[in-house]
Amino acid sequence: MLLTAGRWQRLDRPSKNRAMQIRLDYGKTGLEVELPEANVVRTLRYKDAPTVADPVAAVEAAIAQPIGSQSLAELAAGKRNACVVICDITRPVPNQLLLNSILPTLEQTGIPRGEITILIATGLHRPNLGEEMIELVGEEIAANYQIENHHGTVLDEHEYLGESPRGVPIWIDRRYTQADLKITTGLIEPHLMAGFSGGRKLICPGIAALETIKVWHGPDFLEHPHADCGILTGNPVHEENTWIGQHVGCDFIVNVVIDAQKQLLKVVAGDMIQAFDAGVEFVRGVVTDKVAKPVDVVVTSCAGYPLDTTFYQSIKGLTGALPIVKQGGTIILAAGLTEGIGSPEFQRLFQENPSLDVFVERIMGEDYFVMDQWQLEELAKVRRKAKVKVVSDGLPAETLDSLFVESAPSVEVAVAAALDEYGPDTKIAVMPRGPYVLAAVG
Repeated sequence: MLLTAGRWQRLDRPSKNRAMQIRLDYGKTGLEVELPEANVVRTLRYKDAPTVADPVAAVEAAIAQPIGSQSLAELAAGKRNACVVICDITRPVPNQLLLNSILPTLEQTGIPRGEITILIATGLHRPNLGEEMIELVGEEIAANYQIENHHGTVLDEHEYLGESPRGVPIWIDRRYTQADLKITTGLIEPHLMAGFSGGRKLICPGIAALETIKVWHGPDFLEHPHADCGILTGNPVHEENTWIGQHVGCDFIVNVVIDAQKQLLKVVAGDMIQAFDAGVEFVRGVVTDKVAKPVDVVVTSCAGYPLDTTFYQSIKGLTGALPIVKQGGTIILAAGLTEGIGSPEFQRLFQENPSLDVFVERIMGEDYFVMDQWQLEELAKVRRKAKVKVVSDGLPAETLDSLFVESAPSVEVAVAAALDEYGPDTKIAVMPRGPYVLAAVG
């Protein structure tokens, strides 16, 4: 195969174009790439699923006839105040759609608007302010309701609620713990550590303190073989934050499933566990796709904006490809990285660790801890199995090359290098939506 002016041709038949075009989710615009058709064995995608014809009616029905719970109106009756937890800017949740049904229900049952707090579950991410807050909830809600950010590093804003079965100290935002009515919203999708996002994750790590997250995200949990995408049974990360969620209390959840165009596929509401399990069952059927055998190269993304704004978040695109890449293979990631590497603490990890081996040795000891180290631990898992090449307009090549990955000027150039390495019969799989697809071999 030969890459010439961005097009793939066979050397023995140069006049015949053998390229195929694929659009990767990248930033807000997407990225069109050309790949050698003869080498691409599969493009992993969502299965066809009908979108919800009337999203407003679907949300109303879900909160009126929930799973394993009284209706939201029945639960709200007689309550003095409420805390409604929403995801931060890194998750494409249709918050406005959900809140436009939840908030009137609360007010109609007698909870004053001034006694409703919308709490943004930032975990340890930065706060969402100004235009981002409007993007999260819409102008009308932003102007008329009390919306506050969780601050995971401010311990005084949290209440201590004992320890979990595996010894995780439970510190949860007191604006939530002290509310009469506790509601969480969210998105159910594959997650690199907890199996699936949504449900209990809005509590831990969403509104938990650093003191909680650093233990729950420690090597004792993350190095477990079941702490992985799509796995719930036997996954200590999932089991522990489910226990924490129950211990802290959650009266009602409203979770959604969306498609590649961020259109609504399903709404589940009600009991934190039963409604979440129903959503997971639906998600598995939609997002799972397979290759027959592990491949030499995976071309992937981190699902575009808002998930690919930092290198920290974009590591999820790499872990999503792990199940289908061969040992010693290559993962090629296209990510916008418009906000750079990540938090100052995450950046510090690259500055003070000369290699991933040194980093892993340090975190397995007892005296080393840096906030956000868990994401570098996930990158270390990736690099144990595969080479990584990153294509991005957001960071210069020399910066990418300092992050234990290799920069590439384009996906096409990275693929050409892989063909040189693995030969003309190189097998390539493509994951245009990155970690939103649950990749498997079978």
